[in-house]
Parts: sequence; structure tokens; C-alpha cells
Amino acid sequence: MVYEASKIARYSAEKRRVALHSMLAAAVMTLLKLGAGLLSGSLGVLSDAAHSGLDMVGSALTFFSVRVSDRPADEDHTYGHGKFENFSSFGVVLLMAVSSGWIIWEAIQRILHPTKELQNLGWPVAVVVCSIGVDFWRSRRLKAVAEKTGSSALATDAYHFASDIWSSLAVLCGLGASWLGMHFGVGALRYADPLAAVVVSLLILRLTLRLGREAVSVLLDEIPAETRGRLIEEVTRVPGVLSVEQARVRRAGAGYFADLTVALPRRYTFEHTSELVQAATEAVHRTLPDADVVIHTVPRQARAESIFDRVRAVAARNNVSVHELSVQSHQGRLRVEQHLELDEALPLLKAHDFVCAIEAEILREVPEIDGVLTHIESEPATIEPPGERVKADRRIEKAMQAAAAQISEIVDVHEILVSRSAEHIQVSCHCTLPDDLTMERVHVAITELEDRFKLECPEVYRVTIHPEPVTDNLR
Repeated sequence: MVYEASKIARYSAEKRRVALHSMLAAAVMTLLKLGAGLLSGSLGVLSDAAHSGLDMVGSALTFFSVRVSDRPADEDHTYGHGKFENFSSFGVVLLMAVSSGWIIWEAIQRILHPTKELQNLGWPVAVVVCSIGVDFWRSRRLKAVAEKTGSSALATDAYHFASDIWSSLAVLCGLGASWLGMHFGVGALRYADPLAAVVVSLLILRLTLRLGREAVSVLLDEIPAETRGRLIEEVTRVPGVLSVEQARVRRAGAGYFADLTVALPRRYTFEHTSELVQAATEAVHRTLPDADVVIHTVPRQARAESIFDRVRAVAARNNVSVHELSVQSHQGRLRVEQHLELDEALPLLKAHDFVCAIEAEILREVPEIDGVLTHIESEPATIEPPGERVKADRRIEKAMQAAAAQISEIVDVHEILVSRSAEHIQVSCHCTLPDDLTMERVHVAITELEDRFKLECPEVYRVTIHPEPVTDNLR
């Protein structure tokens, strides 16, 4: 996380720096072209100056937008401020369209109503050549930073200044043709300058349409169909994901937001579901690196679910614990037997109605089952008085030790543990036996110990005895 924050801060600073340099360069070129245009009377140069002036406004808008777009999300902008970059791109496109319209209008007026011949062409030629060099540097620098940071505003500016090179070349050709017309007396060449301005405008309009279409598509949250399809395919490949029921993707500035609804088997635990969500998020990042991903999960019945899975799903849906679940086949008919744990304070009538509703739900959920038999157990809701429990446990421990003392092969019993679940009592212990005793005799001794112990403590539901050699206890 620290590395990501550092990278974002570094990219943000680089975006602001290159946008500032672009804005300053546009300001200088605007002043130079304006002076050269006024000095020479060239409409082509003046139109290029107007174009550079709009470039300066657009660069200022870009500089402002990258500063705003890098701000973190807040209460009013929960998705962040990235859309401001796309809005800035759209603003630059509108300025380009307006400048093209104005230049074309002025060029038509100059063709229909010719004015004085051009003068002092050396100065505007030098300025235009300088402008080509500056635009080349700006477009390359902006494009490099845009590709690194994913900034749409910088990418728009890069395309914009790349087009300016061609428009400046058109102006240069117009100036050259006008000079030839003046020196060799070719009257038709006097239209070269306004025609060059028209060519400049048409080039700008062509680029404007393309950039405008891209800006509008982002503002309308349009995303390429192949990108969404690739994202869904990657997530569906994650083992355990049944399907992607919904996938929404939107772009804001250089970042993407992905919102998916993923179907998972309903038998999965919360922990397993969390692991699958993490795997699905990584799958999204393989298609859209650094995207902000939100994944919703919905439980669905898997095709390979067994009868046991479907019965457990009904119990889980009703927030009850089921155990000792079994399915018997009798004369071609299936019957389920299950033990359900209910609150011990629940009245019998309410408990019976609750169980009947669950049984009816199981029959609907699993139509191949013909009957359900439920054993109701009470889930302890009260705390047993500590004095009585300790006294009972000690009696059980003494009974185990007394039973072991009656069997000659048993050296001792230790680590006797008494535990309770619902109304059942379970006892576990470690039993020390001679090293060379065969497993057959070990089994006989343990079975005899369990039988003798249960005669003394018939209330014990289950006994687990772990045999150990004498040598192991001496280590």
C-alpha cells in the first residue's frame, strides 16, 4: 500500500509538471505567432496564432484538471475526481471545434474579398518553423507521460499538438506559395494563404471528431465490449465461481471501476467465499490493472450438489445446526433422518411447528426425498452452575481411573478430558501400555476399559481413548 501511494504521488507530480510546461510553451508560441501574423498580414499565421491561443486555454484546462483529478475520493465524490480529466478532454475538443469554425469563416472571407499582399514573410516563417519544433517536443513528452499514467487529458493534448505540426506545415506551405506568387506575378497563388488556413481547419476538425467521440464515450461510461468480455472470462475461470451474473465497468480519468455479481456454491463458508472474492479480484486486475473492484456474491445451487448438501443448505438458511444426517433407501424410496439443535427454552409446540416447516422446505428443495424424520435436541442456553459441573467431572475422572486399575496391561490413564455438547457428554483420555504389547492386545485392553467405565458412567455418550507406549511418557 505504501508503494502504491508513492507511485500515485509520483505520477501525479509528473502529470502536473508536463501539463505546466505545455501551458507555458503554448503561451509563448501564441505571442510569437500573433506578432508574426500582424506583421505579415498572413491569415494562415493569424489563424495558427488563434489556434495556439486556444491551445493555451486547453493546456491550462488540462493542468487544472490533472490537479483536480488526482484528489482522493471524498463525501461528495465517492468515486474520486477522475471524471474531471475526461470532462477537460471534452472541453479541449470543443475549443478545437470553435477555432476550426472561425478559421474556415475567415479563410472564406479572405478568398471572396482579397486584401493586401503579405509582407515581411521571413519573420512568420521562422516563427512557424520554431512552432513545429516546440509542438513535436510537446506531443512526444505528453504522449510518454499519458501512456505511463493513463491520463486521458494528457493523451488528448498529445494528439492535439501532433495535429498542430501538420497545420503549421500547411501554414508554411501557404506562406511559401504566397511568396512565390508575389515574386513571379502568379495571381492565383494569392489564395494559397487562406487555402492553407482551410487545410489547417479541416485537419483540426478531423482530429476533433475522433477525440470528441472518445471523450463522449468515457463520459457516458462506454466500455469496449471485448474488454468486458475478457474480464468476465477471466473471473469465470476462477475455480469455484459458478458464473458472473452481472459485470459493470466504468472509467474515470486514468482509473477503472469494476462492479461484479458472482454466483458461488451456497454450501461455501464465509471464509471460503472471502478467498474466492480475493481470487476473482486478482482475475479482474489481470484485465484491468489497478482497477477499483467491488464483488458481490450470491449463493446458488451447484450442479454437483448432493442430497446432503441440499439438506444442509436448508438448515443453514434457517440458522439451525444439523448433525448425524443420514439418508436411507427403503423399497425404492428415500428418507432423511437428521438431528436438529433448538433453543432449550423453546416450547414444544413452537419447536414442532418450526421443525415441520423445515421438513416441508427440505421436501420442496429435494423432490427425490419422500420423507423426513427429525430428532429434536436442545441447544444449551443457560450456564450450568460451576460447582455441580466440577463435581460431576471429578466423579467421571475417578471412574475412569478405577476402571483402568482393574486391567493388568494398563499402566495408567492421564489427560482425562470431559466435554459437553447439547445433552451429550464426551470423555477422552490417554492410556499408557507396555511397549511390546501387540495391537491385538491393545485393542482388547482399550475395549475392556471402555466397557468397565460405561458400566459406572452410563450417561457418557462417547469415549475416545488414545493408547501410548511407556517409553513415550518417559521422554
